[in-house]
Amino acid sequence: MQRPKSRTCPAWVTEMLHRPIVLVGLMGAGKSSIGRLLATRLGLEFVDADAEIESAAGASIEEIFETHGEAFFRSGERRVIARLLTGPVRVIATGGGAFIDSETRRKIKASGLSIWLKADTETLLRRVSRRGGRPLLNHGDPRQVMVDLMADRDPIYAEADITVETSENPPTEVTERVIAAVAAHLGVAAPARPRRGKANGSAATNRGAAKAKGEKKNGQRRRRRPPRPGAGTNSRASEP
Repeated sequence: MQRPKSRTCPAWVTEMLHRPIVLVGLMGAGKSSIGRLLATRLGLEFVDADAEIESAAGASIEEIFETHGEAFFRSGERRVIARLLTGPVRVIATGGGAFIDSETRRKIKASGLSIWLKADTETLLRRVSRRGGRPLLNHGDPRQVMVDLMADRDPIYAEADITVETSENPPTEVTERVIAAVAAHLGVAAPARPRRGKANGSAATNRGAAKAKGEKKNGQRRRRRPPRPGAGTNSRASEP
């Protein structure tokens, strides 16, 4: 059996991917960080649904929750995600509760390729502790809240087209696993991974250029020096 030739990411996306990639999962799963890396790797636009909601509302997610409540937020979230799904092929990171909403989930299933970024409790808690703005963790013990959310939401996240485990893996490695999972789901060969040697070669080239520049500069300095007297020449001969 002939092995399919690997393609570069832009060509692969053009030929194989015809729907936006929608990342779902709990807070701290890495939807935004992995989403940005994935979009860069595939040559696509990255959009954070929560950032779009904040821009439209002129307020942070936390402020929207406190001022108007969760129902109001979900209503705006539905509209924003529906709009993003009708745009070009791109990578969309959603908030933790987006896929839980039945209407939003139905739209994502109909128009996008959903990927559940899954992580264990400890990983999620460690990641969310690095930043605030998590309204659902503001009431009660964060660990218990996270455990309860996982119990309620994981079975729904499992309805996503693809599941990728993200615990204890570097973001770049998770990104490659996501790409491989998408390729397997589509039944096609994954695009070639970038070669590390290319970056190393560029660095070596830069080092070589810097060295040559330094040598040239030193040579110029040497040429500016006055010639040394020849062997056996009496420097006092020129004195009056």
